[in-house]
Amino acid sequence: METSVVTTKGQIVVPAKIRRKFGIKKGTKIAFIEQNGKLFIQPLDKSYFESLAGVLGTEGKVLKFLMEDKKREREL
Repeated sequence: METSVVTTKGQIVVPAKIRRKFGIKKGTKIAFIEQNGKLFIQPLDKSYFESLAGVLGTEGKVLKFLMEDKKREREL
């Protein structure tokens, strides 16, 4: 298990071992995902977006999900 400390500015350092394993480099965007009281980080790289292929044919469910996610972000 790798750990990091949050700075007074709310910043964290992703340990080098994790950065190498997941290909996180300078400029990589990271998503913070909350699910069932747990926090996950997800690099927003090509493979992440490829995993979303086909979800647009869900009769508006994607838009609803994005709107709900944006609402949760505003509440934080």
